[in-house]
Amino acid sequence: MEIDTIRYEGDGRSFTGYLADGSGGGRVPGILVAHEGPGPTEHVRERARMLAELGHVAFALDLYGEPGLSIERAKELVRALRADRAALRRRARAALDVLTSHPHVDSGRLAAIGYCFGGTAVLELARSGADLSCVVGFHPGLDATPQDASAVRGKVLVCAGEKDPVVTAEQRAAFAAEMSAAGVDWQLYLLGGAGHSFTNREIDAYGFPGFAYHAVADRRSWLAMQNLFDEVLAPRARAAAPEANRPGAAP
Repeated sequence: MEIDTIRYEGDGRSFTGYLADGSGGGRVPGILVAHEGPGPTEHVRERARMLAELGHVAFALDLYGEPGLSIERAKELVRALRADRAALRRRARAALDVLTSHPHVDSGRLAAIGYCFGGTAVLELARSGADLSCVVGFHPGLDATPQDASAVRGKVLVCAGEKDPVVTAEQRAAFAAEMSAAGVDWQLYLLGGAGHSFTNREIDAYGFPGFAYHAVADRRSWLAMQNLFDEVLAPRARAAAPEANRPGAAP
């Protein structure tokens, strides 16, 4: 699956995203993909390709507009955007506009998925009232302004690791209370034995305590996402579970 580099503008700066078109020339759902703290790495480009294999148009956004940044600089940008949720929402919205402008995207069938800080970003996009059929956060940050949940228009799925040192049980409980109080159709999928960034095979190299790839949690959370897509977008032929897409994996 080919992936195209897309340069776009938003929030007063330039960004570089990556688009994979699995439409076959028809009008299909569009899926926004938001990256983890280190930025738009191969991890999100791989997920965009996998979503295209499901028959969608997928756009992996850029929240920073700074290519090739160090991990320390990425941490600075995460802190700044966590402190300025309006800017985070504007950047996510700019990327959503790129996706909806694609000629093969059915703007009535939109979803957004995000990983770690990207999960925070897509949840904030939903809280801003964006017209999304559903949002999926994989090990996302769950801190938010609770009253904003009333603007959520689509269904919400959060997939979290039970051993996540970043997203605590207290935060999960607060998220559940926030969504329920706002009348959101929500799910929280808690995966036993998984820590933070459990979907990312690149994460172990960073050596962060409590951050580790977990193949079973990765596969199960991806299937949970597909179940939600089948419900709110359209049934599609299923892509292989994530670890089956690894180079050299057994058939």
